[in-house]
Amino acid sequence: MSTRNPIIAVTGSSGAGTSTTTAAFEHIFRTLGISSVNVEGDSFHRFSRQEMDMEKRKAKEARTNISYFGDLANDFTALEKLFHDYSETGKGQIRRYLHTFDEAVPYNQMPGTFTPWEEFGEGTDLLYYEGLHGGVVTKDNDVAKHVDLLIGMVPIVNLEWIQKIIRDTNKRGHSREAVTASIVRSMEDYISFITPQFSRTHINFQRVPTVDTSNPFSAKAIPSLDESFVVIRFREVKNVDFQYYLRMIDGAFMSRINTLVVPGGKMGLAMELILTPLIRDLMDRKNQANKQLDWMSDL
Repeated sequence: MSTRNPIIAVTGSSGAGTSTTTAAFEHIFRTLGISSVNVEGDSFHRFSRQEMDMEKRKAKEARTNISYFGDLANDFTALEKLFHDYSETGKGQIRRYLHTFDEAVPYNQMPGTFTPWEEFGEGTDLLYYEGLHGGVVTKDNDVAKHVDLLIGMVPIVNLEWIQKIIRDTNKRGHSREAVTASIVRSMEDYISFITPQFSRTHINFQRVPTVDTSNPFSAKAIPSLDESFVVIRFREVKNVDFQYYLRMIDGAFMSRINTLVVPGGKMGLAMELILTPLIRDLMDRKNQANKQLDWMSDL
């Protein structure tokens, strides 16, 4: 963690409301006048799309598993180094993973490849990470310890599977059988690397559908935000004004002493109400630390 160069990490997989999350943070940063360096978790994959396909075939032949959830397919050392370097100096190296042709064309590359690593300099107020591993901890790496505000975006697992099945069959041309097999192969990594992060987060936003998702492998549509509740759990966050949130968010209620539940359609509003003062506090502490450093350098 760093007072002078704070890091915010949003960790979680698809189906939790990524577009809502991105819009909420963009609005908060714009309102507070924050300049952020934005880091995509996919940029720390070890392999291009073509290389990953080869690794999957090797794993299948060897009767082992590899998935984007785990350490074999991701460079946690490079991710931790970025967080460490930024927290210490406000600098680091980043690249992009190009998912689509539209993203790849400006770089004259193919989709599923990486842009070159580039240095970014001083002048940003904070680092904002969004991806699968913002709070990951292994025997060799501790990414979570560098994060000043760690947010979990967590769909219940059936919703996550529905999201993946429908996305991969409709947009990527895979069969349901192939996607189901991929889910099974990924389960050990999911349990080992993904779920433990949500016990380290400061706040979790967990989306829970209010429609029947008991058999995700036969679902025909992804439940919408309006067909969901969002369960918001606070851990080690001081001075939470729950009564204010209950007044401001129509339909909100408390399910536990540290847990707020809001209608799914109110998730963006809830995120802005909850996160804005926390981010403002990070900026206040950053400014105070910089003023103190300037004062000491003048002595």
